[in-house]
This record gives sequence, C-alpha cells and structure tokens, in this order.
Amino acid sequence: MTVELSPRATELAEHARQLLAAGGYNGFSYADLSEKVGIGKASIHHHFPSKADLVLTVVQRHRQQSVEGLAAMQQHLGDDPQAQLSAYVDYWARCIRDGSSTMCICAMLAAEAPMIPSDIAAEVRGYFQDLTEWLAAVISRGQAKAQFKPEANAPVEALALMSTVHGAMLTARALGDPDAFQTIVRAAIHRLAV
Repeated sequence: MTVELSPRATELAEHARQLLAAGGYNGFSYADLSEKVGIGKASIHHHFPSKADLVLTVVQRHRQQSVEGLAAMQQHLGDDPQAQLSAYVDYWARCIRDGSSTMCICAMLAAEAPMIPSDIAAEVRGYFQDLTEWLAAVISRGQAKAQFKPEANAPVEALALMSTVHGAMLTARALGDPDAFQTIVRAAIHRLAV
C-alpha cells in the first residue's frame, strides 16, 4: 500500500489533508488548495487529475502512515498494552492541542461516506478496520497480562474505544476545548483497566 509522490505532489497532499481535517471532502476545492499552496489549479490537476484522485491518495497515505506509526509505537514501547493505548490517545491529544490535526480525516470522511466516491469510502473503511484490529489485539494482550478487564470481548471493546476516540475529537472541536479530548479518552482507558 506504499504511495510514492513527487515533492510537489506530497506538498499538495499534505495541504489537502489539512483541508480535509478542517471541512471534509465537500469542504474544499482546488481553488482553496491553489490559494493555500500558491500554485495554479492547472498545476494541481497535473499531479492529481481530479479531486477524487487527490483525496484517495491522501487517505491511502494516511492509512499507510497510521499502520506504520502504530507498528513503530508498538515496537518502541515493547509488550506493554496499557502504554500502547496511552501513546495512541496521547498522539491525538497532542495533535488536537497544537492544532496540527484537530480531526482524523477518516472520521471526517466517514461522516460523508454516502456522498463521496466509493473507492475513497472503501479506503476509509479499511482505515477503520486496520485500527479496530490493532486496538483489539492490544486489548487482548492487555487482558492476558491482567492490565485490562474488559466488559465485552476485545473486538467489541476496540470498536467502543475507537468510537470514543473519534467522538472525543468531535466534542473537543464542538466545545473549542482541546482538553476535553484527553478527559474523555482517559476515562475510557481507565474503564478498561478497572
């Protein structure tokens, strides 16, 4: 699933990611991206013939980076499931606090799933499936190590935690309070550990 891009295409994809996080698929146009990057719309079309091509590339990159990031974090933290869940939510807490990414782009796109191209919607589903599988594996390991005492099986707890994380992003945005995210997700992890 490696997505290789030229330096200019990478820059365009990164700016498009920021626009997606801010307003979703229908919340930006090539005119917005052109203004943000300082190049003409024709130049954007040279790299990405359509908005659907651009957004699909951005989502594929996001999915790839997420899988790689979770694997690297897991390797760095060793076999400590509680530390892994904490590091995962701390990553998003930092992104929300510093404004680098106040919403997961896949959460934004999931809300628009009925209105976006099907290949993008499929990639968004893949992102959530990857994340659910990772969370379920971490919760299972945590249960085996007596770090977690989930009320339901690991796949159900993974879905609940994933939903809580993405819902907490919305809550923090709605309230204009980055700390709300941390409060909500920490409570969810605490419930798992009780």
